[in-house]
Amino acid sequence: MREPLGSHFRRLPRDFCRGLHSCNRAQRRDLKSARDTGKIAIAKGTRDAESAELDVSSRLATILVTGGAGYIGSHTLVELLAAGYDVVCIDNFSNSSPEALRRVERIASRPVRRVDGDIRDKRLLELAFAAAPIEAVIHFAALKAVGESVLRPLDYYDNNVGGTISLLHACRGAGVKRFVFSSSATVYGIPQKLPLTEDMPLSPVNPYGATKLVNEQLLRDLCVAEPAMSVVSLRYFNPIGAHASGLIGEDPRDIPNNLFPCLTQAAIGQRERLSVFGSDWSTRDGTGVRDYIHVVDLALGHVCALRHCAQSTGFTPINLGTGRGTSVLELIKAFEQASGQPVPYQIVERRAGDIAECYADAGLALRLLQWRATRDVKQMCADGWRWQQGNPSGYS
Repeated sequence: MREPLGSHFRRLPRDFCRGLHSCNRAQRRDLKSARDTGKIAIAKGTRDAESAELDVSSRLATILVTGGAGYIGSHTLVELLAAGYDVVCIDNFSNSSPEALRRVERIASRPVRRVDGDIRDKRLLELAFAAAPIEAVIHFAALKAVGESVLRPLDYYDNNVGGTISLLHACRGAGVKRFVFSSSATVYGIPQKLPLTEDMPLSPVNPYGATKLVNEQLLRDLCVAEPAMSVVSLRYFNPIGAHASGLIGEDPRDIPNNLFPCLTQAAIGQRERLSVFGSDWSTRDGTGVRDYIHVVDLALGHVCALRHCAQSTGFTPINLGTGRGTSVLELIKAFEQASGQPVPYQIVERRAGDIAECYADAGLALRLLQWRATRDVKQMCADGWRWQQGNPSGYS
């Protein structure tokens, strides 16, 4: 949902304004006006982050991260900061919390520069790009609930596709050529064979997946039209877990749309039981099989993708998964072992649109990015439970 811009934030810190030397006079005037009226602002870091020492010569580029306060975005910010990058986060907090960014700063002991607003606001993007020397963009910002997308397709196309178009226009205006896109395994639709490789047919079965595919085609076409562009489209499988600190994790609004938050909520007593949709699938135990990946491994994949962008041009889709499938019952058992907590569940009817099995061939990520997932399901469950125990109400 688009947010009003009248109540956005505080004031630009001094270090952010150092980027103004590259702005023209009109842009400087617009930046000052926007700052004074509250339309754009960058948050200062926490006291610990501001006082942290880091050799400036070791720092890499400044990366603009859209949707950086979200589940995957916040974990990626931590890994970017740990790798020495500076970050600017744009988020309208329609499905996230500013508290996530404050906790990222606690983990990293470094500040996150923050722009509050919607990426469909072209003027806001122009001001953000003018004020900081952005070298690359990681684009997470999107509506993401599969079921909701069926009921609200116009909103999903407007936000997910319209937002990407607005962002790419701003990238062109700022001369930014490196772009990492948050895609999804939903672009494959119903698998014809497994494991899924990047060259398999793309046929999403819901509007959410369709918006991801439209964006991929847009980025592919842009790379043909502008050969200097370098785009990596990361097709995620099923991220779960949380940062080992327990400070950041998945905080779904309303009713969760995916399995793991429902599982942890059942374990902690926030829901009566977990619903398992079907026990008659053609899998080893009759329940659905998915490729679960630790969110920190996924975040590290984005750091690797940035490095690849710096060394190549063109459009490159890459799966990020473990290459191993885990059934729902296997995940429940692993969680019970990792947490010591029983998970009440019941078998219910299959959901329309579900599939029996889905997992990745992650070989291309290893070859091109030198990346592979290293955390197993047990660690995913332990870290996810630590987050749930410490934050039963999420960031609230």
